[in-house]
Amino acid sequence: MQNAMIDADSDINHHIMTQPTVRTTITLPEELLKATDLMITQGKVKSRNEFIAQALRHELAALKQAEIDAALAEMAQDPDYHTEVLRMEAEFTTASWEAFQLGESQS
Repeated sequence: MQNAMIDADSDINHHIMTQPTVRTTITLPEELLKATDLMITQGKVKSRNEFIAQALRHELAALKQAEIDAALAEMAQDPDYHTEVLRMEAEFTTASWEAFQLGESQS
């Protein structure tokens, strides 16, 4: 399979960027380039540059979410964390009950 070289900013004149940009060259499998160009032709995306930036943002967000999920999973296994959560829940239960009683007395 042959790779295609593209300039990610090749259509910069057709798309106004609101953030600072850096020109770079990337190597893509030919079928990805063809599929991207087809999406542009069909009007589903405005440009190669916009599509690549959108895909990168999507993947970076997914990686960040995976990091958060891993941290939460680790916390779920931490006995000290469980103890702290139970302590906080007990404190809030008392405060919630007091707020409920205050609300009922004002009704």
